[in-house]
Amino acid sequence: MARELPTGTGVVVAAQTLGSTVRKTPLELSLRLSGIRRQPVLLKREDMQVGRSYKVRGAYNVISGLTPEERTAGVVCASAGNHAQGVAFACRQLKIHGKVFLPSTTPRQKRSRIRDIGGPWIEQVIGGATFDEASSAAIEYARENGATYVHPFDDPRTIAGQGTVVKEIFEQASEKPTTVVVPVGGGGLLSGTAAWLREFHPDVRIIGVEPEGAASMQAALAAGGPVTLESVDGFADGTAVARVGDVTYEVARDLVDEIITVPEGAICTEMLDLYQVEGIIAEPSGALASAAVARFLPDLPEGPIACIVSGGNNDVSRYDDIVERSLVYEGLRHYFLVTFPQEPGALRHFLDRVLGEGDDIVLFEYTKKNNRETGPALVGIEIDDRSHLAGLLDRMADSPLNIEKLEPNSPAFSFLL
Repeated sequence: MARELPTGTGVVVAAQTLGSTVRKTPLELSLRLSGIRRQPVLLKREDMQVGRSYKVRGAYNVISGLTPEERTAGVVCASAGNHAQGVAFACRQLKIHGKVFLPSTTPRQKRSRIRDIGGPWIEQVIGGATFDEASSAAIEYARENGATYVHPFDDPRTIAGQGTVVKEIFEQASEKPTTVVVPVGGGGLLSGTAAWLREFHPDVRIIGVEPEGAASMQAALAAGGPVTLESVDGFADGTAVARVGDVTYEVARDLVDEIITVPEGAICTEMLDLYQVEGIIAEPSGALASAAVARFLPDLPEGPIACIVSGGNNDVSRYDDIVERSLVYEGLRHYFLVTFPQEPGALRHFLDRVLGEGDDIVLFEYTKKNNRETGPALVGIEIDDRSHLAGLLDRMADSPLNIEKLEPNSPAFSFLL
C-alpha cells in the first residue's frame, strides 16, 4: 500500500484549521545577512510563535482533528521540548489530557515552559538520553493505553501544519523568495515546506540544514532510506534526531534540492550574532538556517533568501557554553598542557617570552607536586585574531617548556566542552 504523503493543498487546509489560533509571525529583513550575501535575506521569526517554536502548528493541526472518542482517551508525544510545548498548548486549548516524554537533555527552560503552557492538562515523563529513546517509550505508552500518539514530524497532518510557515512567508514577502532555507531534525518542517512550494512555487530552491552532529537526513539519503545514527550530538537539541521519518525521507528525496550540515561551533557563532545584532534569542536549531546562509551556501539564485528561525527556547545558563564553542570554532580560544619546571621564574618566562600582545590567559589550572621537578598546567589562551596563532605556536616551539596543544577533536578536549 502506498504511503500517504503530504500535499500543498493539505498545507492550505491546515492553515484554515489553525486560523488565528497560532500567531502569524513576522518576516524581517536582516541587514547583517543581506550585507554578507549582497541580496535580501528574510528571517521568519517562529521564535515569536506560541511556545516560541513553529511546532505548535503541527501539533494543533493533529489534535484538533481527533474524534470525540480519541479526545477522551487522551494524547501522548515525545519531544526534545518544542513539540511538547505545542502539544501542551493544544491540549489546554481543546481541554484534552496529554502526556509528554522528554529526553534527559531537554533544557530546564523548556520543561518549565511545557508546565506553564499545559497546566493541569499535561504530565511530563523524563527519561532516555535522546529523542529517539523518549519516542520509543511514548509509542509503547500509546499502544498500552489507547492514547493517540502525536508524532512530531512523521505524520502528514503534522507536516501540513508545519508547512503553514512557508505559506505565510510567501504571503508576507513583498518580493517572492527564490530560495528557502529550513532547519532539519526529523524533517517535518522541511517536508511541509517542500510539499507546499512544489505545488504552488515549483521553481523555488529548497535547502535543508542539519547540525553536523545529527545529520540523519543526509545519512538516509546516502543509504537509500532512513537509518539510525550510532551517536548524536545533543547540543542542537531541537534537531538532535537519530532517525528521520519514513514520510519525511521520501519527501526530501523527491522534492528537496540540497541538504547540508553546519558545525555546532558555527551555530554558536550565529546564535551570538543573532543576539548581538538582530536582538534575536535563538536556540541552537533556530540558528541553523541563518548560519548556513552566512557561511556555507556560496552559490544561490539571485533574489530574496528566506530563512526560518525555527525556535527561541534557549536556556540562559547555556550561553557560557555557547560562547566557548564559538571562540574555539573561530580559532580564537586554544588550550594547552604546559609542563613547568618547579623553580622560580618559570611562569614569568611563559608570560614574557611565550605570550604575545593581545594574548590573554582565560584558564590556568596548576597542581604543584612536592616530590617532582616539574608540574603540569592546563592553560587556556584567547587571541584577538586567529592569524596570530602561528606566532604563538612558534614562540612555544622556541621555549624550553614542554607544551602540548589540545585539539578540539581530541578525547582530552571533551573534558573542556
